[in-house]
Amino acid sequence: MPGYIPLKDIIKQLPIRTGDNLFVTSDVKQLLYSCIEHQDDTDLNVLIDSLIEAVGPDATIVIPTFNWDFCKGKAFDYYKTPCKTGSLGKFALKRNDFKRTKHPIYSFAVWGRGKEELCAMDNKSSFGADSPFTYVTEHHFKNLLIDKDCQHSFVYVHYVEEQVGITYRYLKDFTADYTDEHGRTRQATYSMNVRDLDLDVEITIYPLEEDFVRAGVSNRYQVNGIEYKIIDLAGAYPIIADDVTNNRSRKISTYIGQ
Repeated sequence: MPGYIPLKDIIKQLPIRTGDNLFVTSDVKQLLYSCIEHQDDTDLNVLIDSLIEAVGPDATIVIPTFNWDFCKGKAFDYYKTPCKTGSLGKFALKRNDFKRTKHPIYSFAVWGRGKEELCAMDNKSSFGADSPFTYVTEHHFKNLLIDKDCQHSFVYVHYVEEQVGITYRYLKDFTADYTDEHGRTRQATYSMNVRDLDLDVEITIYPLEEDFVRAGVSNRYQVNGIEYKIIDLAGAYPIIADDVTNNRSRKISTYIGQ
């Protein structure tokens, strides 16, 4: 049908350029429904290949492959523990050109220039200063959100919270069996900055979206009726940090006790 953009060409409609480092967050259900409706390709490898083509060999792409079962005491297996953050991460883990990072809760499938450095990290805290979240900040990654809202998907906020320091979250250790990429199993402990449930805090985040837009660090696009957002993470950091430090996190959460 006239006006429909095929799956292989969607990324070409966005301001993603050679050398751009990407943090890709996605919900592809509506995207795939649109492809089916227009008798287009539904292989998500086509989308991944188009991302790689757009950024080129000197860039890095990270796709979340998070899984929270480790927090319940369930064993983590580097190759077998599934991605619970969408189909794109599942597809990336099956590809030979992507490699998984080590953290059993907040792992990423990584392609490109920074793959080996990111996959060598063994940060204990999910959002620690030695985690991939620092890498994506220092290397000016763009967070591409495909049909996702910030309230439920902009996990980068929690990294900033941990770096700045907040009172409605605390570091909690989780211990379970961990099987690494070489097949060796050990008991391991990793941590996450979790909400203090006694404080009944809810996460909002969405009020920050307009701040990002006004500051010029975020833009929204429509392709085939589906929303795409691009957020410059390094540019978003000081806006989030300012809300935490000077506004008692009012735009991030419902916590008012600081």
